[in-house]
Amino acid sequence: MVGVPSLTPDELLTTTRAVRKRLDLSRPVDRATVMECLRLALQAPTGGNREGWRWLVITEPARRAEVARIYREAALEPFTAARDAAADIATRKAYEGALWLADAMPRVPVLVLPCSLGVVDPPTANGYASFYGSIIPAVWSFQLALRSRGLGSTYTTVHLRRAAEMAALLGIPAGVTQVALLPVAYTKGTTFRPAARRPAEEVTYFERWSR
Repeated sequence: MVGVPSLTPDELLTTTRAVRKRLDLSRPVDRATVMECLRLALQAPTGGNREGWRWLVITEPARRAEVARIYREAALEPFTAARDAAADIATRKAYEGALWLADAMPRVPVLVLPCSLGVVDPPTANGYASFYGSIIPAVWSFQLALRSRGLGSTYTTVHLRRAAEMAALLGIPAGVTQVALLPVAYTKGTTFRPAARRPAEEVTYFERWSR
């Protein structure tokens, strides 16, 4: 398998990042590689073992361009406002990256829409947790599999502001919930650093909530 050599499980988990500007838009991604990653993703746990997930892979340039148009139109206003309101440099840079991706999306070689059969019913905290908890582990497994092969992605949801338009474009039937949109491409270089995160000791409580 061609990919990132000698990554340990811990390295894979700590260096699978949200990749935007380091996506290599000039390099094609073959269908076989995408399918390898999806086969691994489908080993993730799913509620009731129902496997209600469905995966829509978009590679045809004209269709990718239309998906990208919907994404950009959904993203431009909220991301620009969030960037301009950012109180720190790191947050501002993140939204600048998101706006860059909105412009670059038509050139991303593969777009993947994970979907779930059905809708959240009942619309309660338990209903939402169960519904999305039955596919999000598989989405993360897909991203890990991509990373192990030298590809990158980022989990985006802003297109859901225009989910009906996306459904009409792609023939997604009523009663199917779009979960995310993942741009997929090889990365420019394969070395990524762990993110700066607060120490686990600061965000972990034992036995009961404490300050």
